[in-house]
Amino acid sequence: MANAFNIPDLLARESLRVAHEKASFIGTVDRQYDESFKAKGGWKPGDQLRVANPNQYTRTQGSRVMDVQDQTESSQTITLATQDHVDMRFNSAELALITPDSIGDFSDRYITPAVSALISGIEGDFISYATKRVYNSVGTPGTPPTDLTAVGAARAKLNQGLAPKDGNRFVMMDSLTMGGMVNGLKGLFQDSTQIREQYREGMIGRTSGADYYENERMYAHTNSSDVTGATDAAALVTDGGATIDMHTLIASPAVGSVFTVAGVYACHPETKQAYSHLQQFTILTTSVSSTITVSPTIHLTGPRQNVCSSAGAQLATTDFNAKTVTFVGNASTTYLQNLMYHKEAFQFVTADLPLMGGAHNCARRVMDGLSLRVWFDGDIRNDELLCRIDILYGFAALRPEWACRITN
Repeated sequence: MANAFNIPDLLARESLRVAHEKASFIGTVDRQYDESFKAKGGWKPGDQLRVANPNQYTRTQGSRVMDVQDQTESSQTITLATQDHVDMRFNSAELALITPDSIGDFSDRYITPAVSALISGIEGDFISYATKRVYNSVGTPGTPPTDLTAVGAARAKLNQGLAPKDGNRFVMMDSLTMGGMVNGLKGLFQDSTQIREQYREGMIGRTSGADYYENERMYAHTNSSDVTGATDAAALVTDGGATIDMHTLIASPAVGSVFTVAGVYACHPETKQAYSHLQQFTILTTSVSSTITVSPTIHLTGPRQNVCSSAGAQLATTDFNAKTVTFVGNASTTYLQNLMYHKEAFQFVTADLPLMGGAHNCARRVMDGLSLRVWFDGDIRNDELLCRIDILYGFAALRPEWACRITN
């Protein structure tokens, strides 16, 4: 007699429930774009979604003179690059445990460890990717924070980047750092306002305008063996470019390292007034020569200008030539990188995988921006049922200026 319930659908629902609990970082970032994928239905690895960046403008003073500005819209791409899955097999005795009434026991034995491994690997990759693209960095390398000094500095960086103060700011830390923070600030963490996140793993509390989570997958960055030197005599910087030619004395700088260039200050995104600190850059790519690609892109003029002199004057490309470069941290040293960020600093996108083998063998469910597919097929020779849980996803850091590393 046919089952009164659909096993793949039941397991898809349970898998999503577990994934929702385990996805502490994914659960705190922007997932609004996944709605755009529903119309297509049959997505595959390599498909891309183009996301528009907000326009930026400059102010004109005076009542009679207009400075009409063209729309200079730009976009970035999120690629559905990865399809991950966990695979299991069940015999007839194990399948007998799959009923609506006994799904909890089955989940504890099989679904929870499988989905935990799936989400843990994805979150680790995502956190590593996101952190390397964050160029703001605060804290004392080698000294774990035990009070709000470093967090306050990170909050200031987000404010200076115009990150919204809308209740969607988060601090993600490893448990050792979080232990020191919570012990030093235990009077500030309260449970009364945390009902909405009570089922999200790792939630600690809220203070200083952010929700605090602990996560053992935080990225640890190792600097290269050489962190002293200067830009080249011809640094080859262009207005709107993202490359800098480093002097050959800096040997193979590590992707993800943060540095400053002497005399290159950050400025307010709208007023263009100089901040009191140098603009920080993170290395995105290196080459066999001394040329590196950095974030943020260097804008010397116009609405997107993000660097200036200490007095607020616009810089020339030659102002980058033969300038001292200062890296965060020491050579050949590893530093754990915790994060403070606004939800929209990072994006995580999942898409619906096609249903295979009919509805009795395959089910797909979406919850909280995550789309999972459960696919069954039988092996009659061995009296087994093969099962795989799949997710197709991509991620991006479209607004890294709304995030800051807290170096440990």
